[in-house]
Amino acid sequence: MSNRLGELLVREKRISLEQLRQAQHAQKTQKVSLGYALAKMGYISDSEITDFLAQHYRVQAVDLTKTQIQPEVVRLVSSEVCHRHKIIPLSRTNSTLQVAMADPSNLHAIDDLKFLTGLQIQPFVASETSILAALEKAYQAPEISYDDIMEGFDENEIGFEAGSEDNTNLVDLERASEDAPVVRLCNAILLNAIKKGASDIHIEPYEKSFRVRYRVDGVLQEEMHPPAKLKNAIASRLKIMSSLDIAERRLPQDGRIKLKLGKGREMDFRVSCLPTLWGEKIVLRLLDKSNLQLDMTKLGFEQKALEDFQRAIHQPYGMVLVTGPTGSGKTTTLYSALSELNKPGINISTAEDPVEFNLEGINQVQMHDDIGLNFAAALRSFLRQDPDIIMVGEIRDFETAEIAVKAALTGHLVLSTLHTNDAPSTVTRLLNMGVEPFLVTSSVNLVLAQRLARKICAGCREEIKTERQALLDVGFKESELDQVRTFRGKGCETCGGTGYKGRIALYEVMPFGDRLKELVLQGCSSAELKIEMIKLGIKTLRMSGLTKVVEGVTTIEEVVRVTAADSN
Repeated sequence: MSNRLGELLVREKRISLEQLRQAQHAQKTQKVSLGYALAKMGYISDSEITDFLAQHYRVQAVDLTKTQIQPEVVRLVSSEVCHRHKIIPLSRTNSTLQVAMADPSNLHAIDDLKFLTGLQIQPFVASETSILAALEKAYQAPEISYDDIMEGFDENEIGFEAGSEDNTNLVDLERASEDAPVVRLCNAILLNAIKKGASDIHIEPYEKSFRVRYRVDGVLQEEMHPPAKLKNAIASRLKIMSSLDIAERRLPQDGRIKLKLGKGREMDFRVSCLPTLWGEKIVLRLLDKSNLQLDMTKLGFEQKALEDFQRAIHQPYGMVLVTGPTGSGKTTTLYSALSELNKPGINISTAEDPVEFNLEGINQVQMHDDIGLNFAAALRSFLRQDPDIIMVGEIRDFETAEIAVKAALTGHLVLSTLHTNDAPSTVTRLLNMGVEPFLVTSSVNLVLAQRLARKICAGCREEIKTERQALLDVGFKESELDQVRTFRGKGCETCGGTGYKGRIALYEVMPFGDRLKELVLQGCSSAELKIEMIKLGIKTLRMSGLTKVVEGVTTIEEVVRVTAADSN
């Protein structure tokens, strides 16, 4: 049908021959249908393809977003058959089954359905995108709500909270943690976090309340308030799942949960327990390897910044430093660099705390401070392992910094992170640690600072008018104002009413050239380095954010939230 559709669209002058060729190339390389490729490339919309097919095959078109699909009808055909033929059953009238199809000329699919259901088939046409979305909704497992889990559950069944923490009966505690509602509630907390695309789960006990929050796109959102009586049972259940000691409630503990989700997908949760005044606060970090973006071109780099970064990581030796607060995407940037450098002829070793994702072909070492395996000890050992490239999770002290600098000066490429506010202050931080200025200028190739800003939801994006003064205040120049168009997300079902969906990185990429090295040797401050950096045409974090505003990717509010203004 693909070739036939392409020919028909060209004949009817809906698309050009060149557009068809480009879409056919995308169809082969990306293994998608021609209609999907044409719509994705913007040559023709889904609705235009649907209307065209409806007219050509004299079949009625159907809008699946406004159609009520009968659940009992969906069960007549398996999910596998529906996905294979790009179809979804809609309703049944006596001995006739109404079906939405992406390709109404697919007689093989109609014959299959007749055989499987024993019913006559009445085809309707719908876009492939809308059929796939409807299938995902129709065949997903029914969501268990918090109210469903707690229904019929008697809070008084768990009475281990009375008295002091030390007197809690461990047998009762373990029994309570295995109680069906507690198990289901913990499973629901983890699965809902995956479904909502959360990066962290916070489970927090207070004197008279108990709450669960998810961090979605970098912002915490309240999810539920389970009964306070369940706080110890939930903590114990999560500790059992992550192989931690449920008897130890006075010291912090760290563990890991591995969840199998079907279709070969696994999700890791990094678990941290912290004793607080009213019980243990548990934070779970979600590590989803399937969502790990290792393609540098898709991280958010602007062209010049990407070229500077790639040039630095392909140097035979020297240091490349990535800086930013926790949760700013530093690990993803470093992993994408390692992924590009990972070749059979290169020996790469990493020291990480913790190892977040396993990368094939890279020797990753987990730090264990309690037995003396810290970054400095790992670095010393790496240098005896004939390395080409070394990645250090974080430079925290002079000892680690000194060994990293020496490694960079003796023919190794060293990648690492620091916690500083911007690229120029990273140099000052190394000097404050005790590294000599001449060693900094000799070893550092490039410093990169980054932040993550939320992206405007594509489903409800709209243009808005912003006052000229507000644009000036945020950092735009007077000469740029007439070209600036600003957008926001109105709020829809896709983004949960927030107006944002997903995140994009903002980068400040500072190649450590001769002029900046001169200033460091002269003892200049980070503020003076920043002024010189701007003179050299290097974009600051705020400038990178404003570029994303102009491109319609994010909002002014987001840029102001995650970046500091550049002083004039």
